[in-house]
Amino acid sequence: MNKMDLTSKDWRDLVFDDRNKAYGGYVIRQESPRRHNIAVVVIIILAVLCIAVPALIKMVKPQDEAFKVTEVTTLSDLPEADEQKEQPKVQELPPPPPLKSSIKFTPPVIKKDNEVNDNDEIKSQEDLNQAKANISIADVKGTDDEHGVDIAEVKDVNNEVDESKPYVAVEQMPQFPGGEQKLMEFLGRNLHYPAVAQENGIMGRVIVRFVVSSTGKVTNVEVMRGVDPMLDKEAMRLISSMPDWIPGKQNGKNVPVYYTIPIIFRLQ
Repeated sequence: MNKMDLTSKDWRDLVFDDRNKAYGGYVIRQESPRRHNIAVVVIIILAVLCIAVPALIKMVKPQDEAFKVTEVTTLSDLPEADEQKEQPKVQELPPPPPLKSSIKFTPPVIKKDNEVNDNDEIKSQEDLNQAKANISIADVKGTDDEHGVDIAEVKDVNNEVDESKPYVAVEQMPQFPGGEQKLMEFLGRNLHYPAVAQENGIMGRVIVRFVVSSTGKVTNVEVMRGVDPMLDKEAMRLISSMPDWIPGKQNGKNVPVYYTIPIIFRLQ
């Protein structure tokens, strides 16, 4: 079989024999060699440019700019320091005074048995347990100051309790006899809703503050946030009618404490 040129005119005429040559396929086959040639030329040109452009840039760019030399000054070229310049004088501080011992050491002295006082003898553990002397947890350092304060004259300021004004919060808050459950039962059982307020549909929550004294008495009853004069008056009467409380404590002592209770008036 002879080699056939698929791009030749005879082949196209043979393929489109007795067909419409004005159809797009005949035109495409007719212009195909020209398009292929143009594509090959464009590819060759692009390849040459990709290879030649970097070489041209390297040739145009000067070689001197590629390296920059920085001059370094050697230590021998530095100017000599001025030896005659006076150095700042350091002020000499006086030595600290010798420390004084806080514990005086008494050398032992040998005495006869009849010359030794009973209080100077070393006590046994049993004698110490039977002694009525109080043991303090205070940590006191010795001092040689002639104006030193005796430990017996030192008072613990933190343990002093001021009973002149009520506290807002203490170590042990006041408590109603029987706890909060009994308090709720007392309030619900002794609350008298004013008839006029019921007829007018007046409801709300009255915030009442009072003082539980150091003896447990309920004093200084006042309305902090009211709703209506009738409801406020009933809330104050209810709080004032409460029995004695268990007083609050601060540092183990009974103290007066503020206490706040909300009284809710609600119609079913």
